[in-house]
Amino acid sequence: MLTISAGVCAYNEEKNVLKCLQSLTSQSLHGKELIEMLVVSSGSTDRTDEIVLEYSRNADPRVRLIRQEKREGKNSAVNAFINEAKGDVLFLANADNVMKDDTFDLMAEHFKDPTTGMVGGHPVPVNYKGTFMGFAVHMLWDMHHRLSLIHPKVGEIVAFRNMKQGIPTGMGSDEDLIRRDLEKKGYKIRYEPNAMIYNRGPTTVRDFFIQRTRVNIGERYMKRWFDYDIPTWDKRFLINAYLSFLKDNASHPIKMAWAMSLEAFARVYAALHVRLDKGDRAVWQVVESTKEIEKR
Repeated sequence: MLTISAGVCAYNEEKNVLKCLQSLTSQSLHGKELIEMLVVSSGSTDRTDEIVLEYSRNADPRVRLIRQEKREGKNSAVNAFINEAKGDVLFLANADNVMKDDTFDLMAEHFKDPTTGMVGGHPVPVNYKGTFMGFAVHMLWDMHHRLSLIHPKVGEIVAFRNMKQGIPTGMGSDEDLIRRDLEKKGYKIRYEPNAMIYNRGPTTVRDFFIQRTRVNIGERYMKRWFDYDIPTWDKRFLINAYLSFLKDNASHPIKMAWAMSLEAFARVYAALHVRLDKGDRAVWQVVESTKEIEKR
């Protein structure tokens, strides 16, 4: 039987961590076993740790807290999870994510193929699409989805084989670093479009810019340091994904132009940042408006 370890990275997530844990423990699995859920709390100063410990005592003893006294960045938290995890397959999520009850089962099914090294799920924002910022967030993740159907781009939630191999802590591209290592070993990357995970995207221009620049900076450093190409920077994939999105959203030209302008600005800024070699951002700036996720 395939065994699964789930890892949750958290920093001051008292508003969200309970919903995340509840979505983990309610996973419906067939021929697989979720043996543990490890929450890596990196220097949290709110009630995150207390909520996790209480849930472990009263609801599900498979939940375990790994406490990092100092916030050292997500890659450090990922390494702490990998070091402790015992499952054949490791699932990695953030504390502000909520999974559908069949998400793990659908993603883990791919590992029956011995050539599969990593699987990405399908993030869906809960933001109201009627606003300009809500549309921008939906367009971003919808483009990721459409691109992943062409060439998998993993992120937000991933599952990967437990190779007990850590990742560099001086940068922020955790999923891409894991993917790169697995590809070097000859494994293939898959995308499971029906494995749904809900998140909340930024609701302000400032927060959108903060989030997108940190992601793009990490991806540009992947190219600079490792000559590793991220699918979302490949014009062929982007054009195909955009044309597919345009076909379904042609009635919103102004909102589309707005969303594309925001992302373009973040990419130009990130490219300049990396060209000037100002350094990757291992410890992310908190994006407050992405919190308080609610499952649909």
